[in-house]
Parts: sequence; C-alpha cells; structure tokens
Amino acid sequence: MVGTVLSEEFEIRTGSVEVVYDLTAECEQFLSRAARSDGLLNVWVPHATAGLAVLETGAGSDEDLLSALNDLLPRDDRWRHRHGTPGHGRDHVLPALVPPSMTVPVLGGRMALGTWQSVCLVDTNVDNPVRRVRLSFLAG
Repeated sequence: MVGTVLSEEFEIRTGSVEVVYDLTAECEQFLSRAARSDGLLNVWVPHATAGLAVLETGAGSDEDLLSALNDLLPRDDRWRHRHGTPGHGRDHVLPALVPPSMTVPVLGGRMALGTWQSVCLVDTNVDNPVRRVRLSFLAG
C-alpha cells in the first residue's frame, strides 16, 4: 500500500460564534477506515477564514487561543477587507497565523499525538456557520 492516498471530506457546523472545534474523533474515525499502517494524515480546510491547530482542549487552552487571537487581530474597523460583520477582515488574516492545513504522523493506523494534543479547527468567522474539512491518508 506504499504511496496509496485515501481521502474524504465532511462538514462541520460551527454556528455563529468563534470556536475551537476538536476534530480528533473525526480524524480517528477516518483512520479506522483508511489506515492500518504507518503514514501521514493531512488535514485541510478549504476556507479563507479558518485554520487548524494542535492544542489541548477542555482545560481552557481553546478559550485562551481565541482570546489571544482577539488580542492579535481585534474585531474593529482597522481592516481594509470590509464585508460581512464589523471587523470581518481580521478573519481573512487568521490563516496566516493559524494555517489551513496540517500533517500528523500515523503509526500503526493511529495518530502519533502527544497525551494532551488534539487536532482542532479554529473558526473566528461568525458569518459562515458551515465548514468543510478534508482528511487524506498517505500510506508509508
């Protein structure tokens, strides 16, 4: 199975609030169908206003990330990109800081994440409540 790529896409409904959405379960489910070996999992969000991060969730880190992004990218009228809700231009800068793709090593069909690490979608765009996520597994 060397060089084989398996891929699928699904939707996440993030709603009308800024969110860090844990995708780890979806990644594990995909790998349970796609991977029995070592390889690489690529995660991609085809959006100009969302990104991906590996971080601890549920202990406040997700809220801390959103707070830090609000400090770095305030939702105010400084942005030249002007459509949607006030300050929406900052959402278009987000992927430069929180990239729209990541690659995670897979060992024996499972992500080689650390104990507290989760794969997360970071979405600060309150104007777009539906996101697509593409998962691709490249067998080693």
